[in-house]
Amino acid sequence: MGLQPQRSSKAGHRTSKSLGSWGRDFGRHARFLNRESRFNFDDVGPRENRFKQTLRWFGRIFILGFACSILAVTLYGWMPIPFTPLMVIRAAQSVVTGHSPLWSRDWVSLKEISPRMQVAVIAAEDARFFDHIGFDFEAINRAIVHNQRSTRRLRGGSTITQQVAKNVFLWPARSWIRKAAEAYFTVLIELAWSKKRIMEVYLNVVEFGDGVYGVEAAAQKYFKKPAAKLNIHEASLLASVLPNPHRFLVGKPSGYVRFRQSMIQRRSRNVILPKH
Repeated sequence: MGLQPQRSSKAGHRTSKSLGSWGRDFGRHARFLNRESRFNFDDVGPRENRFKQTLRWFGRIFILGFACSILAVTLYGWMPIPFTPLMVIRAAQSVVTGHSPLWSRDWVSLKEISPRMQVAVIAAEDARFFDHIGFDFEAINRAIVHNQRSTRRLRGGSTITQQVAKNVFLWPARSWIRKAAEAYFTVLIELAWSKKRIMEVYLNVVEFGDGVYGVEAAAQKYFKKPAAKLNIHEASLLASVLPNPHRFLVGKPSGYVRFRQSMIQRRSRNVILPKH
């Protein structure tokens, strides 16, 4: 009877020793569970480490791009646009083909542009310009229905704000990435700029022919007068070539261009510019 407690004590001592040894080993192999230590990324495999580094770089690029886009939209909200990606691309294409780059443009304020020109581009490109917030979903739906029925002449649903986003900040290409970026800049522009500023930028950067950018340069080239003195007939002719100024020519208008010109003149009667 007296030996039983002694055997129990020895067994308990061996048990506590084993538990202590197991605890030390577990603590050594699971340092990240210790409150005083931090998980070391060097302990993970090289593939996981590269993945995390790639995520960090993408995050930095995203933040930098976001900051630059906000800054660019803010600055262009009041200063003249010095050039657009399209202007640079067109000039580079001319140099590559052995021609002198054509670059004719004169920045003018909206007050120096005939109201008839504003009315004409609204009638031609964006009838609900003053009502939407950058996207005309009714026009988009109509374009989808039209394009499903006919593939001979595709119709677009882009607003003037979307065209400004594309012309000023993006490259002329068709891709989902570009369309997503266009939608992003469209939202920024509508939030930061007034409708008058959007119209002013659009009329100063849109292409009216080979190397002819902005309505002032177009008015001087084709009608030998400033943009402030354009009449509705001339303004409608300029607006009629906007879908494709390299295919539809102001200087040599085709029958289709003349048809669009007369249609724009009729639609212009229903466009009312805001007083303020």
